[in-house]
Parts: sequence; C-alpha cells; structure tokens
Amino acid sequence: MLAHIVKMCFKVTKVCICNAFVSIIIIFNQSLYMLKALHNIGQYFSMLFQVFSRPEKGKVYWKKIVHEMNELGVNSLAIVSIISIFMGAVVAIQTGLQFENPFIPKYLIGYATRESLILEFSPTMIALILAGKVGSSIASEIGTMRVTEQIDALEIMGINSKAFIIQPKIIATILFFPVLVVISMSVGMVGGYLAGTLGGLISHTDFMYGLHYWFEPYHIFYALVKTFFFAFIISSVSSYCGYYTEGGALEVGKSSTRAVVFSSIVILITNFTLTQLMLS
Repeated sequence: MLAHIVKMCFKVTKVCICNAFVSIIIIFNQSLYMLKALHNIGQYFSMLFQVFSRPEKGKVYWKKIVHEMNELGVNSLAIVSIISIFMGAVVAIQTGLQFENPFIPKYLIGYATRESLILEFSPTMIALILAGKVGSSIASEIGTMRVTEQIDALEIMGINSKAFIIQPKIIATILFFPVLVVISMSVGMVGGYLAGTLGGLISHTDFMYGLHYWFEPYHIFYALVKTFFFAFIISSVSSYCGYYTEGGALEVGKSSTRAVVFSSIVILITNFTLTQLMLS
C-alpha cells in the first residue's frame, strides 16, 4: 500500500514538473515574440525618422516622386476601376433585394449605394487591395535591392538610402491614393446605377434622387482622411519589410508576404480607430 502511494506521488510530481517546464517554455517563447515585436516597432519608427530627413537634391527626389506616382498609382487605376464597378453593382443589387417592401421608397437604393461606397467600400476595400498589389511590389523591389547589395552601394557613396528609396514612395502614395479612392467612388456609383436600372430594380430618376438625398460632405472628408493614413501605412510598412530583408530570393518573397499581412492588419486597426474618433 505504501509503495503504491509513493508510486502515485512520484507520477503526480513528474506530471507537475513536466507541466511547469512546458509553461516556462511557452512563457519564454511569448516573451521572445513580444521582444521581437517591440524591436520591429522601434526599428520601424527609427527608419521613418531617417526617411524624412532633408533630401540631398530636391530635383532628383521630385523626378522619383513623379515616377513612383506612375508606377504605384496610375498602374493601379485599371484594377481599382474594375473592382469598383462590380462592387457598386453588387451593393445596389443586394440593397434592392432587401427593399422589396412597397412601403420603403426605391430611391434608398441609390442612397445606400452612395453611403456604402463613400464610408467603407472605396477607402477601406481599395486600400486592402492596394496593400496586396502595391505593398508586395514595394517590398519585393526594395528587398531585391537589399539582397543584391544595391542599398549597400548607396550607403558607401554617402547617400541616405532610406530617404532616397522610401521617401518618394511614401509621398507618391499619399498624393495619388486619394485620387484612386475618388475614382473608385465615382465608378462604383456608375456600376450601381447600371445594375439597378438595367436590372429593373430602380428607375433612373429614383436612383439619381437617392444619390443626392441627404448628402453629407463630411463623409467625403472622412474617407479621404482614412485614405491618407492607409496610403502612409501601405508604403511605409511595405518599405520596412523590404528594406530589412536578409538572405536571398526566398526571403524576398517572404518579405512581400509579410508586407501584405502587416499592412492589412494595421489598416483594419486604423480604420476602426479613425471611425471611432471621427464618426462616433
């Protein structure tokens, strides 16, 4: 009997020691992840401080800004337009199906389409799409420059590589992404109009009245403010992921993936924060 009790105590002690050891490992790993996250955040803000230092030659930077506006903004116009027109059409159709009650005025389809596009779909959805297209492009471009030692060559020549490479991209996205969002709003409303009128859900007069009904200019301001933040997040976070790439071609692909994931997460968090601050 005594031997059985001793054996049971030994098993319980063994299990407790194993559980304690596993808990210590988990806590240690979580601490490492936390320290790594804090390190990345600090390194990110340190990079931004150097990015916005005074440029050596303003004329060279202006040419690079115009080039980046074309590469990152104009080249995204097609995909933004295609997505927006179908997005507006889907919003109009789904809204129309919910308003089959004869006591609900049909012009609310146009109103709901306009508000959905301005408040959320155009600024946020387009930002997430651009995070995938533009963000991965920025991260892979800068990451390739890092692994091929082009950035090291710039630093050897005494050039602030962070400002020279990253600053034009941030300025270009901040200047041009609001244009893309305004175009998205307009094209989305056209898509909603075509889907609603051609599908027989609403007449031309009712839809146009709904677009003008109870219009709040502040909502446009709110959408553009969000877009400025989203543009900065996409360009800066993607540049950070690309700039600190280590290794070879495989790591460049991983940096592009991290850029899209991190940018999307920060965009959603910022969207919630700005909505609470500006619309609550």
